[in-house]
Amino acid sequence: MTGGMALRLDQNATRPSTATGGPGATPTPPAETPADRREAPYRALRAAIEARLDAATTATRRALPGLYLEIAREALDGLAAEPCEPVLLNYAGVALSELGARKGAAQLFQAALRLDPQLADAARNLDRARTRQGAGPKLPAAVAARLRPLENEARRVATAARPATGLRLSLCMIVRDEEEMLPRSLGAARDAVDEIVVVDTGSRDRTVEIARSFGATVIERQWTGSFADARNASIEAATGDWLLFLDADEVLDPADAPLLRELTGRTWREAFYLVETNHTGELGDGTAVTHNALRAFRNRAEYRFEGRVHEQIAQNLPSDLPERIEPTPIRIDHYGYLGAVRDAREKSRRNIELLRRQLGEAGANPFFHFNLGSELAAAGDAAGACEQFERAWALLAEDPTRRERPFTPSLTVRATKALRFNGRLAAAEARALEGLALFPDLTDLVFERALVAAAEGDVERGATLLEECLERGDAPSRYSPTVGSGSFLALVRLAELERPRDPERAEELLRRCLEEHPAYLGSVLPLAAAMIARGVPAEEVVAEIEGAVAAPTPSVRFMLATALYEAGEAAAAEPLYAAVVEAQPGNGGARLALTETLLSTRRYLEAAAVAASIADDDAFAIAAARSELFARVLAGRGDDEGAESATARPGVDDVTAAGAGAPDADATARAARRGLPASELDLFAAWAARTPAFPALDPTIVDTLATMLEALLRVEEFEAFEALLPALAATGLPARRRHSILAEIYLRRGFLESAADEWAASCEEEGPDPEALGGLARVAAARGLTEDAEIFEKGAEELLSSSN
Repeated sequence: MTGGMALRLDQNATRPSTATGGPGATPTPPAETPADRREAPYRALRAAIEARLDAATTATRRALPGLYLEIAREALDGLAAEPCEPVLLNYAGVALSELGARKGAAQLFQAALRLDPQLADAARNLDRARTRQGAGPKLPAAVAARLRPLENEARRVATAARPATGLRLSLCMIVRDEEEMLPRSLGAARDAVDEIVVVDTGSRDRTVEIARSFGATVIERQWTGSFADARNASIEAATGDWLLFLDADEVLDPADAPLLRELTGRTWREAFYLVETNHTGELGDGTAVTHNALRAFRNRAEYRFEGRVHEQIAQNLPSDLPERIEPTPIRIDHYGYLGAVRDAREKSRRNIELLRRQLGEAGANPFFHFNLGSELAAAGDAAGACEQFERAWALLAEDPTRRERPFTPSLTVRATKALRFNGRLAAAEARALEGLALFPDLTDLVFERALVAAAEGDVERGATLLEECLERGDAPSRYSPTVGSGSFLALVRLAELERPRDPERAEELLRRCLEEHPAYLGSVLPLAAAMIARGVPAEEVVAEIEGAVAAPTPSVRFMLATALYEAGEAAAAEPLYAAVVEAQPGNGGARLALTETLLSTRRYLEAAAVAASIADDDAFAIAAARSELFARVLAGRGDDEGAESATARPGVDDVTAAGAGAPDADATARAARRGLPASELDLFAAWAARTPAFPALDPTIVDTLATMLEALLRVEEFEAFEALLPALAATGLPARRRHSILAEIYLRRGFLESAADEWAASCEEEGPDPEALGGLARVAAARGLTEDAEIFEKGAEELLSSSN
């Protein structure tokens, strides 16, 4: 009685561990999260089954039937209430297969594969269950009697194990003055979601109007200096079962919209990675790099963002359960790093207008339609581009000289790509084949065929076509091909296809790409992510990648730093951000990222100096002012871990780290000049005093104050937290509201007793209310006190009913 054991040993190998913005491992949080507690029964059951599977490898032949019977019973009991658990379905199938119940086992394997086609060894297990010969092992009568009802239960569970239907997806966005980018982003995502929630933080253009024109629920909210706060405000307003978050400068690939909709049925997952391409021309090289970004997750109360900048959520997801997070091939393009994107859009609009006028004057012309389609594609109008390319292709169809026309190869490739972007995959495949009949050595068309195959879910065909691209090499220069379609682009795309099923091969392909094409930066992010996921220390990742690229350009360093920061490696990210600041002195975003990195490592003197060096008219100036004062207060309190070794950062000679300290007249004046409200200036001034005595404070600063308090807990500045705490009362906020704010902060940071104390105090001072009792219920649930949680929840419901 053997077989099936390899599946358990390999089961985790096919899933990357979770990390914000990529598949690199996130450090285990110091305290168990609410998500971990929710998953505790499943984790315990899986561990128990795996322990029995381990025991089966050394058990006697006589003991095996009983052991496998217990495995089947435990797995099926666990599946009774929730049959959509692919790992448990697979384990139950293994046990039944070993007991000779091969038909029931096959049904369980089929159900597991129906939910997760990539589940390790499930396909092989199914094949073995179907092809095994003979009647199966001779079982003791008692085991055989207990097996029959388990087979019936297996059939019931297998039938019930299907993706959910009817679940809703909400798109959540935060915006400000995004009238240029927002229509493209919302237009691409609108048909893939059920609800759009947009939090506007003070737009002065048509952003709000545009959002509402797409049917969005718009929440106009004052900017508090925290991206996490704004992001969480959108989540709080969302009603979907699943949440997708995008920024206005991010665009969902139209061809992937149907795939995004399919994700909502996968209730055995908690979150999904999307493939994000960052177009990084802002940093000088006009390159694009790709990484996995965690952008979709279940709508649960415990899943909220943290961080004023580089906000993160992965740390709140279940840890040590890789099957709860799935990488997907769904693509989004991010244009936020393009410094010239606004000017380019203006130029593109002008060109489109001129081309339309030219077509009106000259009549139908394939070359003019080709040019207009190219401009529309560059402007993000995939449907308009496709229409123009198709018109050009139709006009050329009867032209006997079309093969000789110099733009025809480019038209063929762009027309194929436009069809693919619009989800017309069969038409794209047909157009590529037509093009290859005309230009057999045009590798770009083979590359497009591979992308079509991947979009159709045919990974094998996609991989085969990409291998063909590599064998062919880049197309001849006479075609004006995309450089890389037969080399580095094909290698990276092949790695993307291989990553879910063979991470080692994917990393090998990325290394090959970097070694053979060190000037191409598209392999940097995925390779760094793969190395981090494998447990390679951050310093080794940086050294290896910087040593392999042709030159460590600002693009390489900024994106590598961002990947490391999002993976929790702030210390490794800091020198990379500093290098970007040195190379790009006017890059306010890089300076603020460096500031936040230094704050997270408690190097307040340096953080203050970098924040002070950001230009007053920079888009990040207000956030920088707030960060500078925050850092200076902490440095003045003697809490700076880098005070003795602080040195000026590159490009900040006018405000040296050595001169940083408690806010002085210059720092205060600078913050006021940048637009920081007077109410916040008063807050920082009072907090900076050795014995803070807060005057009456404007209640409008409450959100900023709450962000500061939570930030202090995050970096474990407990004395500074205690010193700032009285400011909350100085706002004049009602006591109940103050208790609620603090309780929520404590709960998010894992201080459960403190959270309970605040809600209990609210009840004692002001009388019970639904919010406080509901909060106590959440604390009790987080502690695993189910009965207490139910009592508090019932009390909250009764109060709500009586008030209505």
